[in-house]
Amino acid sequence: MASIPLPLLLCLALLVPSLAAAQQMRSFSANDTAWRPSDSNRTLVSPGGDFAAGFLLASASAPATYRFAVWVVGANSTDRTVIWYAHSLTNSSSAVEAGATSALAVDAAGRLAWTDAGNTTIWPTPALNSSTSTAALLLNNSGSLVYGAAWSSFTEPINTLMAGQAIIAGGGNKNTTLQSASGRYALVSSASLQFNNLIYANVSGGSALLSLTADGILQLSGGTPPQLIASDQGTTNRIRRLTLDDDGNLRLYSLIPKTRRWDVVWQLVQELCTIRGTCSSGRICVPVGADSVSCVCPPGYRNGTLLGPCSPKKNITGRGGDDKFVRMDFVSFSGGGVNTLSDTGPYMTRLPPQNLADCQRLCRVDAKCVAFGYKFGGDRTCLQYTSLVDGYWSPATEASTYLRVASSDNDTNPFTGMTDMIQTVCPVRLALPVPPKQGKTTIRNVAIITALFAVELLAGVLSFWAFLRKYSQYREMARTLGLEYLPAGGPRRFSHAELKAATKDFSDVVGRGAYGTVYRGELPDRRAVAVKQLHGVGGGEAEFWAEVTIIARMHHLNLVRMWGFCADRDQRMLVYEYVPNGSLDKYLFVSGSGGSGAATTGEEGDSNNNNNSSSSASPSSQSQQQQPLLDLHTRYRIALGVARAIAYLHEECLEWVLHCDIKPENILLEDDFCPKVSDFGLSKLTSKRDKVTMSRIRGTRGYMAPEWVIHREPITAKADVYSFGMVLLEIVSGRRNYGFRQESVGSEDWYFPKWAYEKVYVERRIDDIIDPRIADSYDDAASVATVERMVKTAMWCLQDRAEMRPSMGKVAKMLEGSVEITEPVKPTIFCVQDD
Repeated sequence: MASIPLPLLLCLALLVPSLAAAQQMRSFSANDTAWRPSDSNRTLVSPGGDFAAGFLLASASAPATYRFAVWVVGANSTDRTVIWYAHSLTNSSSAVEAGATSALAVDAAGRLAWTDAGNTTIWPTPALNSSTSTAALLLNNSGSLVYGAAWSSFTEPINTLMAGQAIIAGGGNKNTTLQSASGRYALVSSASLQFNNLIYANVSGGSALLSLTADGILQLSGGTPPQLIASDQGTTNRIRRLTLDDDGNLRLYSLIPKTRRWDVVWQLVQELCTIRGTCSSGRICVPVGADSVSCVCPPGYRNGTLLGPCSPKKNITGRGGDDKFVRMDFVSFSGGGVNTLSDTGPYMTRLPPQNLADCQRLCRVDAKCVAFGYKFGGDRTCLQYTSLVDGYWSPATEASTYLRVASSDNDTNPFTGMTDMIQTVCPVRLALPVPPKQGKTTIRNVAIITALFAVELLAGVLSFWAFLRKYSQYREMARTLGLEYLPAGGPRRFSHAELKAATKDFSDVVGRGAYGTVYRGELPDRRAVAVKQLHGVGGGEAEFWAEVTIIARMHHLNLVRMWGFCADRDQRMLVYEYVPNGSLDKYLFVSGSGGSGAATTGEEGDSNNNNNSSSSASPSSQSQQQQPLLDLHTRYRIALGVARAIAYLHEECLEWVLHCDIKPENILLEDDFCPKVSDFGLSKLTSKRDKVTMSRIRGTRGYMAPEWVIHREPITAKADVYSFGMVLLEIVSGRRNYGFRQESVGSEDWYFPKWAYEKVYVERRIDDIIDPRIADSYDDAASVATVERMVKTAMWCLQDRAEMRPSMGKVAKMLEGSVEITEPVKPTIFCVQDD
């Protein structure tokens, strides 16, 4: 007999226990052995593997009890979200539990029953009888547990509704649709949430819920709107559940496929403190963030336990003035009624209209009155409370509550609004000593010093005037004195010979544009530079010096840094830092693709489009290489950096600077893909109070604002906002805006912003405008929110009227998410005719 190798024996020894430990079934029928709670690893799974059913431990205290449940499989074996469990038909929150010796079985006649040790049926009562003896207990991919054609768990909901499950009355109470696991809250008639038979929230204007669709829509029975939509509506590859949680809120959850984690995509109650029963009697509910609350005692009250009711610290007799009223702004109590301002309750009385003094007097004379509420308005609403029930703080509260406490109480009141007068006048009086009288000696000394200062000043002026006469031009004066730097740490001045040697006789061309040609060079200290040789720069030498001085003052992380200049006779050159990764267009647009537009490299002339090539474009060899793909996070970082740089030019510089040619070719990328804007400061400059009238069109067709192209109106900073909006759409979509127009001529979608608006806000198909190369990498909620924020910001930037566009400072904040972005107006189509 051949011997079995030792490694194989070890593998078999480890495999056998693992197979015995986990037993997954596709069905449970009469052919299977009885299913006991002690079989903890025995589960019934759905065909897709997303759902499982079996026994779960309900109580670990001896003797241990178990419940039979259906759950959604999570990220690990212990992560289980229960969506149904065996329960009493008269009370869906009352789970059926039994000991470890009970068993679930199907007998030979097709009768399904869960019996205890005494063979007494505990669920279901009566037991399920199938029309055929071959019936089996199955778990569908929808999460429904079925037994033949006789029964489905979807007909007996507890606190959760799954996609495709019709909303029906659960249990014996036909008015109740869903009931929280704690049994405190209920969704009644599929239309309203109730606590102790008190309604605290309606679904939508009295409409009733009908069903939940697989793509995230809650269908309603009527009213406006006819449906409620989840934040991730349209995504069909996710498991969704509508659950009435134990805190009393109705929430729609969506399971993220990659992480197997639940994400809240819709909830009925936005202010959690308005849910009845959140805090015990005498406490005030205060929101903590958006998803949590805190229950605190009001001033003059104390609590006996951590979450128990609050009671007064001192008793009040109402005689001898031993009480006072503490005003609590934005605090209200229900008084056991439905609405604090329109309904009464067992602990609240609505009095006839009173002024504040009368309302306070009526409460003081009533020994049972613990507080009164007053609404400061024309109706003079006065409410008296005999008990503090369902107290909450909310800025939407219309009334203030005056709490009756002992006059000796000195507790700090945290519930105060801006109702006190602020002292703004300083009462301190200042007195200055009387100056002594000046003597004749003092006057004489002052006269002598003044005369000497005047003589020295006159001598200095005459000397400086003589110096200017000898060296009338600033260039010769700088050379005579050996000055190589401008004042205040300005850029270095290079000679034409130095730049000729650095660029190897201007042989390495990396870009051409409307302002001149760009050459790559290397300084003696081994620094790589980009030298722009300017052509057709208007004005004389004084204007050029002023322009260089302004550009030298612009220091920003996302602006290309200017290191020097050359002003030898008729030569005008600027020396910039060299940005190694080249311009953004090489990474956004696929070369030769019709849908995205061909890439414009740094070497190409662009006279037709008036293109200003980047001041430090990459070499031609680099443009031919395959560029890496920019992911969504990198694109967002590039867009935010460009927005901050343009906002700096518009709002933070000493001189107001318009770029006038924002496009991907003028956005350069560092090694870490940090963006740097180039070709700024080369257009005409003016003060912030004036508008600019351009003598000729500077910029690129496709990126120029409508008021510039059509009307030739004075140009403001809003023209740059329009150009940035077009670039932002190109960053998201990976398409050329004018390339898109050319391929869509003859259709109604020829205008790129209009097409993008309709895809996002009409068709609700934001996936269609995402660059298809990165479309599979943004399915998480944070990425979807980033894309929506970028598209919504672009739509506001692309408004046809300049006054409707935000400033670049606000655009940067919109991208950061620090300001709320309202729904944009649809951009208007305009035509650009060739000259």
